[in-house]
Amino acid sequence: MTDGAAPAGRGAVAEVVGVFLRLGVTAFGGPAAHIAMMRDEFVRRRRWVTDERFLDLLGMTNLIPGPNSTEMAIHLGYVRAGWPGLLLGGACFIVPAMLIVLALAWLYVRYGALPAASWVLYGVIPVIIAVIVQAIWALGRAALKGPLVTAVGGAVLALALAGGNELALLFGGGAVVVLVRLGRRLAAAAALVTVLGAPATALGQGTAVAGAGLATLALTFLKIGAVLYGSGYVLIAFLRNDFVHRLGWLTDRQLLDAVAIGQVTPGPVFTTATFVGYLVAGTAGALLATVAIFQPSFVFVALSHPLLPRVRGSAGAGAFLDGVNVAALGLMAAVTWQLARSAIVDGFTAALALIAAGLLLRTRLNSAWLVLGGAVGGLAYRAVAG
Repeated sequence: MTDGAAPAGRGAVAEVVGVFLRLGVTAFGGPAAHIAMMRDEFVRRRRWVTDERFLDLLGMTNLIPGPNSTEMAIHLGYVRAGWPGLLLGGACFIVPAMLIVLALAWLYVRYGALPAASWVLYGVIPVIIAVIVQAIWALGRAALKGPLVTAVGGAVLALALAGGNELALLFGGGAVVVLVRLGRRLAAAAALVTVLGAPATALGQGTAVAGAGLATLALTFLKIGAVLYGSGYVLIAFLRNDFVHRLGWLTDRQLLDAVAIGQVTPGPVFTTATFVGYLVAGTAGALLATVAIFQPSFVFVALSHPLLPRVRGSAGAGAFLDGVNVAALGLMAAVTWQLARSAIVDGFTAALALIAAGLLLRTRLNSAWLVLGGAVGGLAYRAVAG
């Protein structure tokens, strides 16, 4: 298995381009689903990395701002093909989603409504549930390295279901493992969580930028990409503060429509920026907004990836990463439970989830085909049910 950055040969680069373009078209369901599909693709099928290495990369993405699944694409591209892979892995995951959102933004402006996508999601999301559950099960066997981290993972799951803050749970999980393993005082752990959690308290606090042009648009999205931790719900808070309240460029309805488009299309949820950019300044605005919000992720991954061996080699940092890894799995499990409650609503959706789970367990079928099968199933059910 590959464990470091591979030489950037033509075959490796072409493989990175092909697989991430395909994921950019088929990765529905949000970051937890994207990460599950990447685990299926790169651990189970292609064997680029081990489950342990995959978990460490996931832990690093949780320690830096930005969209986790996109940053995983950047990390994995680097592992497979070096610096060209780092750039192309992220770009090829983003571009298909950006183009889909751009087309939907054009339709939205032209016709004043969102194209119907509910029946596609009706069939896709139950399949996504099965993919995530299978990934959590496999990654859990690598992450649960004893009763301590198992207890931390269970506690994070329970607190997440009770409405706990994602960032606090991630860093809190890491701090607890450090505290217990190394005998550090609770005050030191609490201080660590406070310091590392500080970026989350700055949500929407950027200073106003004068003017109402492309420069303001780019700077606003660059700021969001550089400081945003957490889920798509945190992204909503940023966008509403900047584009509805501070700049007055969008209405609340337009913002909700933009977020809906980001949720129902494949690829990164951050392509909501593409939709907002188009509403504000047409195609140029869409492209500029997309580049600006994703650019910090490439920088953060490039800076953090070489640090991973040092982090894993340090007793304290390694313990912290173990805690973050298991906390991330707890959060994924909580998201999966919430998705399942809203997605598996009848016999048909339950059957789709069970069939997908069975195929994942018994075959090496690519999860992308299962997602496409779910979409076809949802549309077929609509045609039959009327």
